[in-house]
Amino acid sequence: MNINWYPGHMAKTRRKLAEDISGVDAVIELFDARAPRSSRNLDLGELCRDKPRLPVLGREDLADPAVTALWKESLPGSMAVNAASPNVPKIVVPALKKLLSERIQKDAEKGQAGRALRVMVVGVPNIGKSTLINNLLRRKAAKAEDRPGVTRERQWFPMDAGFLLMDTPGMLWPKFEDEETGLHLAFTGAIRDEIMDTETLAARLAETLNTLYPDALEKRYGVTGGLEALAKKRGFLLPGGVLDTERMALTLLDEFRAGKLGRITLEKPSCSTSSQGSGDSLSTPARELRVERDI
Repeated sequence: MNINWYPGHMAKTRRKLAEDISGVDAVIELFDARAPRSSRNLDLGELCRDKPRLPVLGREDLADPAVTALWKESLPGSMAVNAASPNVPKIVVPALKKLLSERIQKDAEKGQAGRALRVMVVGVPNIGKSTLINNLLRRKAAKAEDRPGVTRERQWFPMDAGFLLMDTPGMLWPKFEDEETGLHLAFTGAIRDEIMDTETLAARLAETLNTLYPDALEKRYGVTGGLEALAKKRGFLLPGGVLDTERMALTLLDEFRAGKLGRITLEKPSCSTSSQGSGDSLSTPARELRVERDI
């Protein structure tokens, strides 16, 4: 599956983030709890390395809670949230204040108590940055849609708790280190479906689910197997009785992303290649093999 997945505006986004990062006090780094390793952009980590960072596992309501608990242990200081939950401010704001406690104290000593602290929210496309910001603000301010590439320019939003939040465009990196990373990003919707062969992608998703969660397809569709078996069971037919595997592919991808197949996590924070996930832990430098791959 050949994906042209690095549109030109992302190079511009990286340049702007590099310019803006010096003016912020902290960074919220948002991951997808279903694929924390794949959804971590190490380029962002490099840009933000000198700033206090709050790792947030978003979409935890769609992820396997047992595996999310393992990821929280693997990521010191991290938290797991459903970005759309009304409880988000109660979780994130105290964590930000704790993270920036020294900065707040220094401001007070300089006679700048109450200075608004600037916090940049970063992550890959369609990971829920705008939704998280809107919930922290308790109002719809940042444009949020369930597709990548909606936010194209940085935006500042004042927050009652004494913060200024910056919404940033989702940023990918130019090259994969392995096929699995690209697949997981595509499964979760970080890459636009329009530039991919959705039937091939959905077939790979079915294979992955049959390996990691063997009961997921059976519970949802009443059958396991590939797209043809699923389309037949759903009665997705074209004229002449031909199975409509394209419709089934779109259905499978949509229902996985909506959590209708259950709470599923694609990666564990483990070096084991025989279980969910692959490769090294999130804290280990990945994507260092900067080679092009077809996925």
